[in-house]
Amino acid sequence: MKNFILYLSIISVLSWNSYAQKNKITSADKNYNTYAYIDAIKTYERVAEKGYKSVDMFQKLGNAYYFNSELEKAAKWYGELFAMAPDQEPEYLYRYAQSLKSIGKTDKANEIMEQFQQKSGNDKRGDLFEKNKNYLDVIKANSGRFKIEDAGINSKYSDYGSSFYGNKLVFASARDTGSLAQRKHSWNDQYFTNLYVSDLGKEMSPGAVNKFSKKVKSRFHESTPTFTKDGKTMYFTRNNFLDGKKGKDGKRITLIKIYKATFENKDWANITELPFDSNSYSTAHPTLSPDEKTLYFASDMPGTMGQSDLFKVTINADGSFGTPENLGPAINTEGKETFPFFTDENELYFASDGHPGLGGLDVFVTQLNADGTFGEVQNVGDGVNSPKDDFAYLIDTKSRRGFVTSNRDGGQGYDDIYKTLETRKIKCEQELYGTVTDLATGQILPNAKVTLLDNSYNILNTTISDPAGNYTFAVECGKNYIVRAVKPEYTTKEIKIAIPMVNNEKTRLDIPLEKEKCQVAIGDDLGKCFGIKMIYFDLDKYNIRQEAALDLEKILDVMNQNPTMKIDVRSHTDSRQTHKYNEVLSDNRAKSTINWLIKNGIDKSRLTGKGYGETQLINKCADGVKCTEEEHQLNRRSEFIITAL
Repeated sequence: MKNFILYLSIISVLSWNSYAQKNKITSADKNYNTYAYIDAIKTYERVAEKGYKSVDMFQKLGNAYYFNSELEKAAKWYGELFAMAPDQEPEYLYRYAQSLKSIGKTDKANEIMEQFQQKSGNDKRGDLFEKNKNYLDVIKANSGRFKIEDAGINSKYSDYGSSFYGNKLVFASARDTGSLAQRKHSWNDQYFTNLYVSDLGKEMSPGAVNKFSKKVKSRFHESTPTFTKDGKTMYFTRNNFLDGKKGKDGKRITLIKIYKATFENKDWANITELPFDSNSYSTAHPTLSPDEKTLYFASDMPGTMGQSDLFKVTINADGSFGTPENLGPAINTEGKETFPFFTDENELYFASDGHPGLGGLDVFVTQLNADGTFGEVQNVGDGVNSPKDDFAYLIDTKSRRGFVTSNRDGGQGYDDIYKTLETRKIKCEQELYGTVTDLATGQILPNAKVTLLDNSYNILNTTISDPAGNYTFAVECGKNYIVRAVKPEYTTKEIKIAIPMVNNEKTRLDIPLEKEKCQVAIGDDLGKCFGIKMIYFDLDKYNIRQEAALDLEKILDVMNQNPTMKIDVRSHTDSRQTHKYNEVLSDNRAKSTINWLIKNGIDKSRLTGKGYGETQLINKCADGVKCTEEEHQLNRRSEFIITAL
């Protein structure tokens, strides 16, 4: 924009045009002749009641009861969790607070919620600081995505605010049409703007420019129209002027309003102002949501956070309107937000000088989520944006072609309309996929409910694993997500995943689920019920460590619940060290494990075992074979083979 004072008035050349461009566990003990069903959660609980402590165990216990609405028990185990390890993810604070509220401990719940708010970063000032520190790097990453050129319809005056109308482009212009009735401002020799139209040809190139409609044209400004898909209704911006009468506010300033017109008898008629318009504030730059049930617009009406904000209003089935709502701090700032445009992909583009940009007004985009909230606001980058004012962006999502208005250097007039071609979408996208399986058996699990959540535990998407146990989500590069899998008879599991900053790639995340009741038979490894792969000992030693005792407590509990069960304890090593050394070490470890179980009440007649050293490797990693640490780890395992039930 040129350097003159901006007003929301008749002398502002239509205000927010280019001169002021203002997001149960249901338990059932089942026993069969040949199978035993092991309730992992109950085992965790009995182990915990003995005084054994583990962050992972307390998290599982709290979550198991929380997800099944047994909040009193959830509160107990979350309490143990925070007593042991206070530094937990904010979501655990939230769940603990909700559980406390359910049992009447409101004061304690409020105390936990205060910690949640502090830790979750709800302070808006902190959010802005964190988001804005490296904004130039973000803009740079979003740049280089557009080809841009003069639209071929510009004059030496102001041309701006274009809109699609079928296969036509409608825009505002202050060009001199040669009419004796055309009026100029004496202070800048600019004409009032009117609407013009141009047919769109190949590659959306505009053709000859013609006047849009005499019925819409007034003595003052018209601009920024938006049309319904059927072409029968138009909303547009005009100075406060209707039926030959000019409205003014208390300071005798003529502001701007949104008007509605209908297409009848081959022209526009029935021009009326919208019911939420006012002589005391301005409304401008309307755009329709994809379903045409909501009108978005810019205004400085009461409730505005900055100089101008974006609002929305419901269009009822009978044509009436609801009450305008401010889009809130996710979108609006203390500066100017203006010129909204909605795509059929539920993206909201708008201009702002309050969000970090390159200078003047910049074009930004955000995604409307399924729950009505808006996603992250992103600067669309250099190309569309410049150090000057850039606004009124629109795009055809199929061809990725569109238009933007700018007063950047090198233009023909005060403001010019430029053609754009987006060569790469702003979102770096990937496919997050994986397979849901049984932790113990590796069996695929179809019909599991898999939910994608953001880092604040807001649900983004939900799917069901297919017959092959597979799931997939579209995700954004460089972001952190949480994937939650739920299936009857299995413990709910949440896994965090960071998506690499590589476009059009795939990230795999398999989800092994632990059964609440683990079915075992003679010959099965009882340790698989609890994901026990190895019993931990100090290097080259065979005394039972605390981590090993926690896992052995689980085996102990199951054997106490199943008094006829017998176990063969088998200890294995990797191929490093000599055969003799590994055989002795593994045998001593097997004996230590058996002795621990006997010491804790299991009759020795129920236990057998030995060490197998490196004689039963499960992969290629024999002597002299180069393997990774992870591959060697697979061979260092402990097995609890059921020999009788």
